[in-house]
Amino acid sequence: MILRPIFISTLQRALVEGWRMANATRGTSLAYALIFTLAGLAIIGTLLAQGWAPFIIAAAGAFMLVGPAILAGFFGIAAAHEAGEAAGFAAVSRGFATAANALWALALVCGLLFMIFVTDAAILYAYMVGATPVWLGELLPAGDGVARFVGWSAVSGAVVAFLLFCISAFAVPLLCERRAGLVGAVACSVKVVFGNFMVAMIWALLLSTVVIGSVLLLPLLPLTLPWLAYASRALYREALPLS
Repeated sequence: MILRPIFISTLQRALVEGWRMANATRGTSLAYALIFTLAGLAIIGTLLAQGWAPFIIAAAGAFMLVGPAILAGFFGIAAAHEAGEAAGFAAVSRGFATAANALWALALVCGLLFMIFVTDAAILYAYMVGATPVWLGELLPAGDGVARFVGWSAVSGAVVAFLLFCISAFAVPLLCERRAGLVGAVACSVKVVFGNFMVAMIWALLLSTVVIGSVLLLPLLPLTLPWLAYASRALYREALPLS
């Protein structure tokens, strides 16, 4: 398998291609992304109703840990569009159906890391904020406990997200297109990330900033999620060309 170096210009091309594909498949892409937007709305609404407003920031970050598991749907839409076929919800299903079975094992790893982070964040919240409700209007002046919780949960999330990014950033696309088995895909992903470390970290920072910001400003998510998903596909094709 050919591994090509990636540069800042590569990221720029990937973002342009991602935006083009998102626009070309706008209807289905928005509808698919809306599923996760509504799920986010339900989670945020529950946290607000319980007086857990500071936990919203941690929940937004946690989305980065389960995000890779949903990429197969976007890959199915893109593949159908490129083949000149109808890019409807059947394409989303086909994206998951045609992916290697090992993708589900990687999705399980994503879920496990998600649970580890959420458990860790809940412990930090109980220790630093306590049982006293913190409502949205009290979030900024809530005190040192909330600030410490946000800071330490960010550190914890960053460590988990870094591990997940290394093993999944290029492994998920490889598994979606059945170009490698689980071990080979993960090894290849780690090799690409560490072989292009600075550019890969810039990409990871961009992904996390845009996605977390979009979760906090939820109406943006149906727009940014397809864009970044297709940009990730374009970047993978640049780093690991089909031929």
